[in-house]
Amino acid sequence: MSSLHVARAFWSVAPGRGEIRDEPLAPPGPGDIAVRAEFSGISRGTETLVFQGRVPASEYHRMRAPFQAGDFPAPVKYGYSSVGVVDEGPDELRGRHVFVLYPHQTGYIVPASAAYILPDDVPPQRAVLAANIETAVNGLWDASPAVGDRIAIVGGGTVGCLLAWLARRIPGCSVELVDINVQRAQIARTLGVRFAPPEAAAGDADLVVHASGAPAGLATALRLAAFEATVVDMSWYGTAVVPLALGAEFHARRLVIKSSQVGAVAARQRARWDTRRRMQLALQLLADPVVDALITGENDFEALPDVMAQLAAEPGDAICHRIRYS
Repeated sequence: MSSLHVARAFWSVAPGRGEIRDEPLAPPGPGDIAVRAEFSGISRGTETLVFQGRVPASEYHRMRAPFQAGDFPAPVKYGYSSVGVVDEGPDELRGRHVFVLYPHQTGYIVPASAAYILPDDVPPQRAVLAANIETAVNGLWDASPAVGDRIAIVGGGTVGCLLAWLARRIPGCSVELVDINVQRAQIARTLGVRFAPPEAAAGDADLVVHASGAPAGLATALRLAAFEATVVDMSWYGTAVVPLALGAEFHARRLVIKSSQVGAVAARQRARWDTRRRMQLALQLLADPVVDALITGENDFEALPDVMAQLAAEPGDAICHRIRYS
C-alpha cells in the first residue's frame, strides 16, 4: 500500500445521508501498520443512530469511536468493525489478517498496537462480528449468570443473539430469545436456544438481558423477570426518552435494573482484564462457524450510503450486515 496516498471512506454527512469521500493517507510512521480492508461490519443499532443524527449532545465525547473523524452530529466518519490485511509493518504482522476498531474505509494507517491478529481458525469474513461478541461477553460479565438460571434475552439483533449463544453454554441454563420478529425463531434454533415472541415468552426468569434497542423491549424485560431478578439493559436509545411503568409491581417484586456498556470492562473482571485481553477472547470465540448465521447480508463498499440508509429506515430481517472491499 506504500504507493497509495488516498483511500475511500464512508461519512455520515447529515441526518440520514451518507457519502463516500477520498481520504488522504500519510505514510506509515515507526510503529505503524498499513492495512488494506477486506471486510467491515455494520453495528446496526449504534451506527444507525449515528447515521440518523440521534447522538445526544451529552454523549458526544463518550460515544467517539477509537478512530472516528469529524464530530457529532455530522459530518462524521464512524464505525468500529474492520478486517483487513497488513501490507506494511513489522515482519510479524505483514501479510496477516487483523481486526481493527476502524470505520468503513478501503485502507488506513494505524499504530500496530491497535490491530488484533485473527486466530488461524477464524476466517476474515466472520471476524466482522468481533466487536459485537466483545459487547456480548462484557454484558454477560455484568449480568453474572449462575449455573441453572432461567435466562431471557430480549432482542434478537446481533448482540442479543450472541448473548443467547454464549449463555446456553453455561451448565444447566435454560435460555430463551425473545423478539417481535418471528423470523428470529430459525436463528434461535441454529444457536441452540428457545425462541418466543413477547406475548408467549416463559417469564419468571432468574436473569433478563435487554438488547432490543426499543423502549417496549425494556418493558417486556421487566415483565419477564422473576422475584428479585436482575434486568441488564444493554440497549442504547440515543435521544429517545424511555418511559417505564415503575408504579405497578416493580417495587413489590424487588427488581434490579442494571446498565451494561462495552466502553468499560465489567467491574467484576476489571482488576484482571483489560480491553485487549477481552478482544482476544472475543476473537477466539468466533472459531465456531455457527455464528455465520448472524451475517444476513453483504454489499460492496461503494453501495454503503444506500445500504446504511436502507438499514436505518427499514432493517427488515437484517442482523449483521457485512461490507466487502475489492
